[in-house]
Amino acid sequence: MTNQSSAQARSPIALSFHSIRNISCPEDKDNNRTVLSGKAPISSIIDIPTDENVRDYLLEAEGRKRKRPSGVHLAIKDTLKNNPENFSVLNGGVTIVAKSYEIDEARKVVVLSRPSIINGSQTQGVIRDYVKECSEQGQPSPFAHVTFEILVTEDDELVAETSIARNFQNDVMTISIAGRLGQLEELSSALAEQKPGAKLQKSETQLSDDYEKTERIIQVITALTPSELWIPRPKDGEMPNKVFAYSGKAKCLKLFQDIHAKAVKSDEPEHEAYKELYKFYLDVVGQAVDLHEKWKSHSGFKGSGLKVGFRRDSQGNILEVPDGIVFPVLAALSVFARKVDGSWRIVPPKNFRDEDLIAAVKPAFIEMASSNPQTMGKSRACYAQLHQITSLYKKLSD
Repeated sequence: MTNQSSAQARSPIALSFHSIRNISCPEDKDNNRTVLSGKAPISSIIDIPTDENVRDYLLEAEGRKRKRPSGVHLAIKDTLKNNPENFSVLNGGVTIVAKSYEIDEARKVVVLSRPSIINGSQTQGVIRDYVKECSEQGQPSPFAHVTFEILVTEDDELVAETSIARNFQNDVMTISIAGRLGQLEELSSALAEQKPGAKLQKSETQLSDDYEKTERIIQVITALTPSELWIPRPKDGEMPNKVFAYSGKAKCLKLFQDIHAKAVKSDEPEHEAYKELYKFYLDVVGQAVDLHEKWKSHSGFKGSGLKVGFRRDSQGNILEVPDGIVFPVLAALSVFARKVDGSWRIVPPKNFRDEDLIAAVKPAFIEMASSNPQTMGKSRACYAQLHQITSLYKKLSD
């Protein structure tokens, strides 16, 4: 899970310090790790990599415009600017991991092998920006120190777990944690294979249009999952309750993480069903993207009389269909899931027409959801209404 190639390429970094102390406890020594703590000039942490962290500096997120500083960023900068003498006390500091270390007391530096900040990227980023700003304005950098803790270990799994645990206090998005744990690698590879050039978002900072939104894709696949793969299996004739697929992106991602863990990391016989369900996610990920895009701008809604939540151009062409309508439609299409040459696909029968499903959307939307897209997206009755239509087509084609 550690990016070995980038980690191995990193050169040792000499971290200047004012004070440093070995605070390792017996458990640390028993597990071949060392924990150091101290105070360092703020400039000494600017160039330390952050590639082991689950969260990058949010004001320079990849592929997008700079985000507006949050209250946290502004508070850090305010302390640096107006109260630098208390910065090391008021700021939480940074946590650094390294493979090995060597302290040079004479030079007041600790040389770290393959270091990375795993908590404190926001602190580092604000310091870097403010030091640069001072330089550009011809002003001296503030005289201030930052608290640091260094975990020295060869245990990559511990590094990953520590990065996640230390960042929970900053409300790290689950998507970053799933990406850091490697739970999205196969899904990402499957998407790239099915849709060449497509890239799956594996971090909260990958927000540009270059990345397919992972949580939305997983929500769509959840809606598309057929009853025979649903866990627990619904009774014959019943459809799974999929209303959470519309608005519960966190729940859908957590469900995927659970499926991944039981399918990939378990050999228990009772987890065989999870292996097939996980295969469904991998097999249909590209089609899930296409189906969502198709129904989000389906021209069949033109002239339907449905207005609330829809975006149209000046000629009345459909630009965007609300997800509250799209997700019940996708859930209805799940009855068409079947294996083709060993891979799961959504294959509507030849006699199926999108227009017939759209025709069923209108009464469900108006009568059952009171013309409210959000209500329709959360209404089990609306899902069941559309599910009946596609189920009928499936029976006729069998």
